[in-house]
Amino acid sequence: MSGPDTKPHVRAGWLNASAYTGMFGFGVVMALLGSVLPLLSARLHFDLAQAGNLFFAMNAAMLATTLALGPCLDRFGHKWPLAGAPLFVSGALALIANANQLEGVVAAVVLLGIGGGALNQTTNTLVADLSEGAHGKSVALNLLGVFFGFGALFVPFTMGSLVRALGLANILYMAAGVSLVPTVLSIRLSFPHPQQRGGVPLASILLLLRQPLVLIFSFLLFFESGSEFILGGYITTYLTRNLGATVSSASYLLAGYWGALMVARIVLSRTFLRQGGGKLIVGSALGVALSMVLLLTARSVSLAGAAILLLGFSIATIFPTVLGLAGASYAGHAGTVFGILIGIALSGGMTMPWLTGKLSEEYGIRRGLLIVIANALAVFALQLGAGRVMKSPPHFGDRF
Repeated sequence: MSGPDTKPHVRAGWLNASAYTGMFGFGVVMALLGSVLPLLSARLHFDLAQAGNLFFAMNAAMLATTLALGPCLDRFGHKWPLAGAPLFVSGALALIANANQLEGVVAAVVLLGIGGGALNQTTNTLVADLSEGAHGKSVALNLLGVFFGFGALFVPFTMGSLVRALGLANILYMAAGVSLVPTVLSIRLSFPHPQQRGGVPLASILLLLRQPLVLIFSFLLFFESGSEFILGGYITTYLTRNLGATVSSASYLLAGYWGALMVARIVLSRTFLRQGGGKLIVGSALGVALSMVLLLTARSVSLAGAAILLLGFSIATIFPTVLGLAGASYAGHAGTVFGILIGIALSGGMTMPWLTGKLSEEYGIRRGLLIVIANALAVFALQLGAGRVMKSPPHFGDRF
């Protein structure tokens, strides 16, 4: 008998490749608005409050997609969401490239949110299902996050180096083409059977929603995701408006943020995760708070750049490590649990940048960005609570 199933390691390798390219596309989604915001706002004449509305619209679409998709992944599998999501991302990038009114950008970011939400949910669930144990899942999800870093690095790096030569529209067309790679791979691959072919009963979803660990991790990711979206969305605006950086230099520093995030996921997943994911999350949260203090007190672009690199390194492993711990605890319902966690996380990603935009317009962006410090302290406290729950018998995943 021949075919991909006779070589499971080869098949798993190609499946991981499809997930990696999908996560690259999600990285493009996450970094896009922050990279193009200075140019778009100048071209279409909108303020920081209206920019916050764009983040709200994109993340609302991500949230709705994530909540709907989780149980579907457990019941129907990963293939078609991973094949279809890049089409939304690619179409959205093309719309932004041609937008001449703010309304056109709003429509585009809704499509971007749908595609990005599906990519994030599907790739994380697929990689978790292909891995074993809490440590194995956390390492695999951190490695997946490296490709998120590549995608997030792609847009600001090309903006910084090629925007004058190619223009914004051509860079977005390039990103749209690259984003379609997981569609091509996924159509040709055979995926694992769904975890819950009979469907996930509503009673099970409600029971999962009442689990203390699920609730703690969900709200931890609410604050963490809020900070990720704020940083990815407002770093370039802060640098250009408050420190006098050029668009190109601010784009390079944003690329440095995503690059530091990528490096951290490679390094920390191979070292500190062996000492325990909880300790890594606690240390990372403190690192985010201290790095943010440094950024907001910096009076030069070079010192701000150092703080931005530290921010990327500090925040990098929180999200995938939490998913790894949760995925190991609820292995048979990873899609549903990830849907809950990522859905509540996206609520933070939806509301926090919107709130930051409102506060920044009223009081200045330096004060608006103080939210990131408060979020980091909340992550620190919630992880301490999660550690106590995980040590308490009976095991929280036993009922599933």
